[in-house]
Amino acid sequence: MTLTVFALNALYGLALAMNMFVIASGLNLIFGVLRVINFAHGVFYMFGAYLIYTVTKLWGFSFPVGVLAAGLGLAIIAFFIERLLLRRLYGQEHLMQLLFTFAIVLLMSDAAKMLWGTDQYTVGYPPAFTGAVNLGFVVFPQYLLFLCVVGPIIAIAMWLLVDRTRWGRVVRAATQDREMLAALGVNVQMVYSAVFVLGSALAGIGGALAAPRLALTPGMDATIINECFIIVIIGGLGHLWGSFLGALAFGFVVQFGTVWVPNWQDVLPYLLMLTVLLIRPWGLLGRPEAGR
Repeated sequence: MTLTVFALNALYGLALAMNMFVIASGLNLIFGVLRVINFAHGVFYMFGAYLIYTVTKLWGFSFPVGVLAAGLGLAIIAFFIERLLLRRLYGQEHLMQLLFTFAIVLLMSDAAKMLWGTDQYTVGYPPAFTGAVNLGFVVFPQYLLFLCVVGPIIAIAMWLLVDRTRWGRVVRAATQDREMLAALGVNVQMVYSAVFVLGSALAGIGGALAAPRLALTPGMDATIINECFIIVIIGGLGHLWGSFLGALAFGFVVQFGTVWVPNWQDVLPYLLMLTVLLIRPWGLLGRPEAGR
């Protein structure tokens, strides 16, 4: 493999990783604060992809409007799910949460088939990113380069929000002692609602960003939720930069696995996760549960 081919595959892996990070970071945020394993995160991603198809291809709006509509649409759906249903399960065992979120998957999957049918759909690249750009050492598609940039921007924005704002301090306090936080006069339920809405909106945005490079089909949520769990387990549950590192590992393993061992590219992420769990059961940047 020449240096040019290596750099090209590295960029493809980075684009995949950054798109996956946007999705997985929402799942990790929800678990880190609410301690809820949201199995419905994949179907939120699927709805985001279908929403940008509806907004751009059927209604004729621009791609940025479609991305915003996907995030806003999933935020609204998540708000009602959390307010009316999910908050009844806080503090329950994870099995109950998994059963509940799996029921949401079944309901929303059927709703997607009723709204959009079972045909395959495609979303074209936005007009501003239809070509390729010469980076000097390789020619790379503009849209994938955009994904390489938007991932770190979202990561830094989330880090600033969680680590450098008063709301972020409240969120971190809610993960440690929600009863004490409520005693101090903070509306913990509203904090939980905001976190669930933000995490779900990231899933919708991630689905919208992935739509131009994928075929939109019913059941596309099943694959993405497995990949998201691989990423957050590798990086460490509840750790933002762990999700970033896990997404990078996932993207590079999948891309280079496709080139070097094409018959094993679907198995390699699971082997990577197994290796990490054997060495660090709490993930690369996570902490043991007893240390929380």
